[in-house]
Order: sequence, then C-alpha cells, then structure tokens
Amino acid sequence: MSIKRKDEKMLTEAELELMAVLWKLGEGSVAEVIGQLPKGRSQAYTTISTILRILEQKGAVSTRKEGRGHVYIPTLRREEYEARTIKHVVERVFEGAPVALARQLLQTEQLSESELSELKELIGSLQKKSEAT
Repeated sequence: MSIKRKDEKMLTEAELELMAVLWKLGEGSVAEVIGQLPKGRSQAYTTISTILRILEQKGAVSTRKEGRGHVYIPTLRREEYEARTIKHVVERVFEGAPVALARQLLQTEQLSESELSELKELIGSLQKKSEAT
C-alpha cells in the first residue's frame, strides 16, 4: 500500500541523505542520525533536526516522543522513492522512454558478468510474465 505524500516532489540531497540513514537504522533520534553521517561532516544538531521536521511535514517520516526528544520513523519506503525517482528521470530526462534510460545505463556503466546475468534473468522473467497475460 502506498501512502499519499503531502509533497510528491523529489527529496533534496540533504533530505535524501538523512532518509538513507533512517532507512538503514529503521528509526532514529537526531543524535542517532548525526552519528551515522560521514565522519568529518559538520552538521549542527539544529540543522539535522530542522531537516527531519521538514521530512515529517512532507510525510516522509513520522515521529514519536521519547523523553525530551523525538524518534523519527520512515513512512516513505526506499523502494517507493526509488520507483518515483526512476519515473521522474524517465519522464524528465529521457522524454518518457525507459529504453533510452536502460540503453544509457548499459553504455555508461561497467556491469559485471553477474550483474549482466541478473539483468538477463529479469528480462526473461518479465517476458514470460508478459506472454502469460
């Protein structure tokens, strides 16, 4: 089930970085999120707290009160955001042509033999599924 977001726009780079931390942790306080950021990263507690509150306003996270602080819980699933991002890129960059995205990916990325095999298997299973319908 997909939860309708207040803001279906793409996340900012800073928002996405914090969401990645929350997806990894499952949930976390501001201090726990800061603890997962790359070392040497100078982010003030108030800055991270503000970004997390913005994510809450956007419907990407929910909160629960714990002691004097809040714990942030992702409501936007990683897979849901990945799908939305791909759709956005296909529509905006590749003029609605997913094959153009796949072609560009295959031409610019050095995929290993196992990754290519995985793609072939996926295409094969999608073809079987399409033939069955």
